[in-house]
Formats: sequence, structure tokens, C-alpha cells
Amino acid sequence: MADVTGRIAAFAQKARALDVPGDVLDVVRLSLFDWATVAWAGRDEPVTRIVRGAEEAPGGVAQASAIGLATGMPARAAAMINGTAGHALDYDDTHFAHIGHVSTVIMPAALAAAERGGWSGDQMLRAALGGAEASIRTGMWLGRSHYEAGFHQTSTAGVFGAVLAAAGPDCTDPERLAQALALAASRASGMKAQFGTMAKPYHAGMAAAAGIEVMTLAARGMEANPAALDGPFGFGATHAGAGDLSAFDVDGWLFPQISHKLYACCHGTHAAIEALSELQGAEGIDRVEIAVHPRWLDVCDIPRPKTRLEAKFSLTLTGAMALKGLPLTTDMAFEEGVILDAALTDLRDRVVVRGDAGLADTAAQVALHAAGGVQERFHDLARPAAFDMRVRKVREKSRALIGEAMSDRLWNAVNADGGPDIAALTKTLRGA
Repeated sequence: MADVTGRIAAFAQKARALDVPGDVLDVVRLSLFDWATVAWAGRDEPVTRIVRGAEEAPGGVAQASAIGLATGMPARAAAMINGTAGHALDYDDTHFAHIGHVSTVIMPAALAAAERGGWSGDQMLRAALGGAEASIRTGMWLGRSHYEAGFHQTSTAGVFGAVLAAAGPDCTDPERLAQALALAASRASGMKAQFGTMAKPYHAGMAAAAGIEVMTLAARGMEANPAALDGPFGFGATHAGAGDLSAFDVDGWLFPQISHKLYACCHGTHAAIEALSELQGAEGIDRVEIAVHPRWLDVCDIPRPKTRLEAKFSLTLTGAMALKGLPLTTDMAFEEGVILDAALTDLRDRVVVRGDAGLADTAAQVALHAAGGVQERFHDLARPAAFDMRVRKVREKSRALIGEAMSDRLWNAVNADGGPDIAALTKTLRGA
């Protein structure tokens, strides 16, 4: 087994172990709930409808549940739809160790495989943890050079995590898992050029579906080059990978550092939103300066967005909205009647964005120049919040987004004794 495939595969075994701390699994539950919330909220987005229609048309064996469909469908198709729906609003969690959305790829793969395989809720939760951890660390192995070359880590690193999520307790053969990971190297794709379009959430669906697909093929005996990740012509070498093997040796669990979104826009805008929210109501504004790490400038620096999707990737617009105290917590906040309002666009055009390499990926420094002088604020998303505070904020987000009744049904299904109640969760997500 090649070095990298073996290191990735090891997280499947680690997650299956009995000594995984309960607080780690609690974060996985919270992220499952958060993903289910945003996926349900995104079920009728145009991209979700397109993907759902394309996957529903051929039919197939009912193995798993897709959001908004009463009847079952093949596991790969369900993962495709659910992954796309979870990223349709760009409201799903992010891990800044590699700058990737994790749950929207991993949870659909784990859930589809669990339904198909008859796993328990605890087994599904552990499969998701192994997949999430592998996705993050693979992204760290690929490094910032991979991301800055234009690749979308959510799907490029995510597909390898989706393989582990799809393997779960059914795959105890390390060679089969290694073959699946090698196959996944041929399926890993996604580029930042698609940000601000329907193709970005499609990336998440692609990766989740590919995890199911390659595990199915490997189980049937398909073979691939075990050095397809770290060989001289492997994925890392051909996709600007840094090849940092130390990513797999970091002690403990990295997934609990996941950052749950509280605003329905690119996570790169959130630190600035938090900082500018403290300056709401300022009058006589001359200009506003936002400083972020330079790597965000080719991600969320669309200066004059014209569409709802572009608006989610605009530091200038979301900054202006924060200053005006406009809601950013639901997708309706970005309707054209809001984002193209003359008073808002006037303020938007007074916002200047610059890169500052001295800032962390998670931080923003803002300065508001107005008649009364200059006010400055700083915010860093990496400052940890107590877990009970995270739970409270995610539940508030969920209720605001999908309503209290639906939110509570999902919460109860995810937090059932002994692990998530898969039957109750999928029944709810089908809309039954």
C-alpha cells in the first residue's frame, strides 16, 4: 500500500475504535444536524432541482434517500443530490486547516452508505468522523499551494474522505480501501473558477457520489495504481500539491475545530461581517477598509455583484450589508431587490478590500472612516467558542432557516440514544 493511501485509510480504523472521545462525536452530531438543516433549506434551489431531476430520470434500485424525494434511489445518486443540496446555499461548515467545506461531502456519503448497508447510527457517525478527518488531512497534505493554484479543496480533498465515509464498518480489507482511494484520485476534481455559479455546489455532490462509486467498484474488484496519489504522476504531483506528510501525523482529532457558518455567504466574508457588525448605524461614512488574507481576494472579492450567487462572494457587498444591519442569516437576504438597492450599492462602492499577508485565514481587520473620525475593529473566527454556545447558535440558525418544527424533528433524529436514528432522519429529509 502506497504511503499516502495507507495514511488516509488509517483514519477509518481510528474512527471505528471504541475510545473515540464523546465530545468529538458530539461535534460530528452537531455537524450532521447543521448539514441536514442547510440541505433541507437548499432542496428547491435551482442547482438542486437540476441535479435531482437528472439523477431521478434514469430510476434505479431504491438503496438510499434523497432530499425532497418520497421514493428511494441508488446510493450514488442520493449522495450526489444530498451533497449538492447541502452546498446550494453556501451555508455549510468550513474547516480552515485546509479551507474546505467538509460535512456537505462527508455526511451524504456516510448517510447513503449507511442506508444501503443497514448500519447503526453510531456506525454511521464514526464513518463520517473517519471520512471528515481524512478529508481535512488530505487537504493539508495537498496544502495551500493546491488551493492557490485554483483547486476547490471541498471536492478535491473531499472525495478521499467520502471514500472512507462510504466504507464505514463494511470495509475491513485495507487493500480494497487502498484501491478505492487510488480510484478516487481519478475522480477528484473541482476548481475555484466555478465559485459564484451553480457548479460550486455541484462539486460537493460530485465528491460525495464519487466516494460511493469508487467503493462500489473496488468491492467488485476494480484495480488502480496504489501510487495514484503520491507517485511521480500522482494526484499530488500533478495538482500543485505540497506533499506535506506531517499532516497525517498531527495528534488528536482535527474535525472538532470545524467552523459552522452563521451567515449564508462565503466563509471568507464572515470575519469582516462580525467586525463591521459592531459598527452598525455609523453615519456620514466616507469609506470603509477591509483587510483579509490575500488568498481570499480571488475567492470572495467580487466588487459589484449582480446576482444572488455572486453576492455571496463579495466582501464589499456583505460588508455594506453588515454596516446597515441587514440580515445575512437566510438566503432571502441576497435577493436581487436587496443586493441591487441603490442605497446599499452606494455604500458598497465605498468599501475597499485589500490583502494583508500578516492576517490569518480566519481574521479580518476593518476601518470605518466617517465624519466623527476613524473606527477600527478586528475579528478572528478561530477564537474558540464553548461547545454549548456553538450548539445554541447552530440551533438558532436552523430554526430561523427552516422553522422550529422541522428543525426540532431533525435535532431529535440526530440526537437519538445510541447514535442518530437513520430511519427518522431520512424520513424527515424525504419530506415524509
